[in-house]
Amino acid sequence: MITRREVIVALVATAATFCLARAVDQPTPLMGSAVFDWNTVPAMQTPVGSVRSFFKAPTATLDQLEVHVTTLNPGMASHPPHRHPNEELVIVKEGTVEVLVNGEWKRVGPGSVVFNASNQLHGLRNVGTGPATYHVINWSSPGMLKKAQP
Repeated sequence: MITRREVIVALVATAATFCLARAVDQPTPLMGSAVFDWNTVPAMQTPVGSVRSFFKAPTATLDQLEVHVTTLNPGMASHPPHRHPNEELVIVKEGTVEVLVNGEWKRVGPGSVVFNASNQLHGLRNVGTGPATYHVINWSSPGMLKKAQP
């Protein structure tokens, strides 16, 4: 015999599950045209320098577009060489860095642009005597994020 209390608990649990599932299934709104003022994006300190995260959102043509700016202290790397399915551009703003491209470390400075192709091993380290700052623009083409999920 099911009690009235058990029915109410089951209804509340079902409603909560439905609401949670709807919240998780809600697509992130598409990013439209916008301006992101350097002075309004806070620099978050990291163990190797700092990072400013400008945005990370879907657009009309991409599953995700992300831009952040990293500043590395001298002698530091943001992380070990790695690979990922998304492609990215790195634009050096200041400092001297070495980038791992096609198995070879190359030294570049301000104004240099690095393209990291999909699933290619790459890395970046500050080899200068002062801070190195670079912009990172990476994107996930349609369907890439779904393929990356288990």
